[in-house]
Amino acid sequence: MPTTPSPLRIGPHTVQPPVVLAPMAGITNAPFRTLCRSFAGGESKDGASGGKGLFVSEMITTRALVERNEKTMQLIHFDESEKPRSIQLYGVDPATVGKAVRMIAEEGLADHIDLNFGCPVPKVTRKGGGSALPYKRNLLRAILREAVSGAGELPVTMKMRKGIDDDHITYLDAGRIAVEEGVTAIALHGRTAAQHYGGTADWDAIARLKEHVPEIPVLGNGDIWSAADAVRMVRETGCDGVVVGRGCLGRPWLFADLVAAFEGRDDFRRPALREVADVMVRHATLLGEWIGDEARGVIDFRKHVAWYLKGFAVGSEMRKRLAITSSLAELRSGLDELDLDQAWPLGADGPRGRTSGNNRVVLPDGWLKDPYDCAGVSEEAELDTSGG
Repeated sequence: MPTTPSPLRIGPHTVQPPVVLAPMAGITNAPFRTLCRSFAGGESKDGASGGKGLFVSEMITTRALVERNEKTMQLIHFDESEKPRSIQLYGVDPATVGKAVRMIAEEGLADHIDLNFGCPVPKVTRKGGGSALPYKRNLLRAILREAVSGAGELPVTMKMRKGIDDDHITYLDAGRIAVEEGVTAIALHGRTAAQHYGGTADWDAIARLKEHVPEIPVLGNGDIWSAADAVRMVRETGCDGVVVGRGCLGRPWLFADLVAAFEGRDDFRRPALREVADVMVRHATLLGEWIGDEARGVIDFRKHVAWYLKGFAVGSEMRKRLAITSSLAELRSGLDELDLDQAWPLGADGPRGRTSGNNRVVLPDGWLKDPYDCAGVSEEAELDTSGG
C-alpha cells in the first residue's frame, strides 16, 4: 500500500484521507461530528471545522423524515462547516425510501445519502430492515432503484453486513445488485447480524467484496481501534477506505491519528487525562448547546463517560458519580478531583461499546423461506421514529 492511498471518490466528492465516521444511533449527532471533525482538520476561530474525511449523521428513518417528525428534523441539521453533508437513511418500503430521498434532493437537505442495510438490533430486523433486508434480493433492488432514481445528482451509497448468519450470507449478491442499480460505493462490516459486535470482524470478506465489485469503491468496517488498524485493513484487503464506528467512542481524537497515518506521519495523539477531561467537558457543552438545555446535554453525555475514562485509574465510585452528573459545573468539579496528570494508559485502545455476539436474529415470520419473495413487506414496516 502506498503511504498515502488514493482519494476516495463519492460521486462529485473527494474524501481524503479515505476515512468515514460510521453512523451510530444516539452518538453521531451534530455535536459529536463537530468534535471529531475538529480533530480531523483543525479548527476555525469559532470552533468549527470542515475536517478531513466524511462524517455521517446517525440513522434516520425514511418514514419519520417524510412525515417531518420534529426530532428527526433536528437530527438532520448540519453545521454550515460540514461539507459534504451526509445523511444515513433506514427504510424497508421502496416507495417511502423514494419519497425521503427526493425530499432530501429537492430541498437541498444533504449532499450525500447512505442507506442502512447493516443495523442488527431486533427492533430493526424484526421489521425486515437493516441487516435482514439484503436477504430479499428483489426488495433490495427495488429500494436501491428508487433511491438512486430519486437522488438525482446526489451520490447514494450503502452500508451492509456479511449476511444474517453463517447460513445466510448475502454480501456478494448485494454488492452486485448495488453496482447494477447505480450505487456509488459500498461499506461492508465484516460480521453477520447474528454476531452483532462480538468475535472478530472478517476482513477477508472485505477483500472478497472488493474483488467482486471492482467497478465502485469498497470501504471496510469492523475492529478498527487505532490508526494502525485502519492502515492494516487497507493494506490487507485492498479496500478503498475505512469506516470507523466503535473505535472513536470516547476517542474523537482518533481522527487526528487517522489523518496522520494516511498522510504518512506517526505523530499520534496520546492525551493525558487532563486533556481527556477537557474534551469531555467540551463534548457535554456542545450537546447542551445543540439541545438548547445544559442539563439535558450533560445527561445525554453520561453514556460517553465510561468510554472516555477507559484505561485510566479512576475508582468505581467516581465513575458512578461522573455518570450521574446533571450540570457542566458538576461534571467539571468531579473531573478536577481526578489525578489529571495521568499519562495515556497502555491498552486503552481496545474494544469499547457493545461486544455481544451469537445472537438469534429476530426476523419477520417466514422471512427466510424465499430470498426473492417480498410479500408482506409494506409501508407499515417503516419505523415511525429515528434511531436504532
